[in-house]
Amino acid sequence: MPSERPAGTSSAKSKRSDSLRNQQAVLTAAAEVFLTSGVDAPIRQIATRANVGMGTIYRHFPTRADLVTAVYYQQIEALAEAGPTLLARERTPFDALSQWIDLFVDFLVTKHGLADALQSDSDRFADLHAHFLDRLSPVTAELIDAAVEAGDIQPGTRPYELMRGIGNLCIGRGSDPRYDPRRLIALLLAGLRRPLTS
Repeated sequence: MPSERPAGTSSAKSKRSDSLRNQQAVLTAAAEVFLTSGVDAPIRQIATRANVGMGTIYRHFPTRADLVTAVYYQQIEALAEAGPTLLARERTPFDALSQWIDLFVDFLVTKHGLADALQSDSDRFADLHAHFLDRLSPVTAELIDAAVEAGDIQPGTRPYELMRGIGNLCIGRGSDPRYDPRRLIALLLAGLRRPLTS
């Protein structure tokens, strides 16, 4: 005799599914709005883009800091997952490293205003920064090691130093449209290349 489902089980699953879908829509919309308008953009603007009510946003993310950190956690995860994907897809490990650094720069130049938005909750910002390093340092190391092993770049580059150097080159991009960090980062990458032997 088939067991009967408890009443409301299907409805509860449907509500959870709708809730997850709404949460993802909010995160996607928030990332797009932060990119164009900064992290201080009106929550109403995010709700309109996500096609949800204001109450839905506050139900998932009670404070602006909750929303901002959730967006950046998601983007850090996407960046971490991109490393191995690029290594498997690109022609050489150096191409994979270059493509990943381009994504890394995209992330860095679009996160301006994050520290100000989280100033009232410094512990939360510290956790986000620690997560950033914990997730992305091993990916950077994997890309560097593959490029060294392939003979694309010289050995000796440390993941944290590379990430920090790129981060420093990205400072000022948001406040000065004449400055393009990618030009200097291209020179940095060229400097990592192993010299061709005749």
